[in-house]
Amino acid sequence: MKPALLIIDVQKRFFEISPTTAQSLDKAIKQINETIGLFREKQLPVFCIQHLHPENNLKPGVPGFDVPDEMAVLPTDGRIHKTYENAFNKTPLLEKLQEQGVDTVIVSGFAAEHCVLTTYRGAEDRDLKPIMLRGGMASAHPENLPFVESLGDVISYGALKQVLGTPSDQ
Repeated sequence: MKPALLIIDVQKRFFEISPTTAQSLDKAIKQINETIGLFREKQLPVFCIQHLHPENNLKPGVPGFDVPDEMAVLPTDGRIHKTYENAFNKTPLLEKLQEQGVDTVIVSGFAAEHCVLTTYRGAEDRDLKPIMLRGGMASAHPENLPFVESLGDVISYGALKQVLGTPSDQ
């Protein structure tokens, strides 16, 4: 198994939807950042996927397009701009994953019941093994998170850490 972490649509604009959405995003960011740290330790790929919608002024150079400052993504991480809910649709994501020998994707981000779940299904359609990151998804309706998790495979940070092993385990 060679996994990549996909961080979907964690962008400043989406914090403006509502205080509930902002809280859900803040909570997910904490879990995503821990997972980013684990992926960096293991030298595994991290991809930051951003929704692009120029008609709604969601585009590079506009402050709402950017990832929040508290996100641990680096300029060297993979970057994908998407215009559909499915991050694989009309993007180079699959090719970039294949170039790195990735066969499993850990999906996280916003909104769980839209872009995250659609990308999860898109990964399945492309013969990748998708797994949702428990606690690493956000929604404008956080009560939907348990339902979304019930629709596919889910892994916690602790279990992921065990599966990938820590440097002291090797």
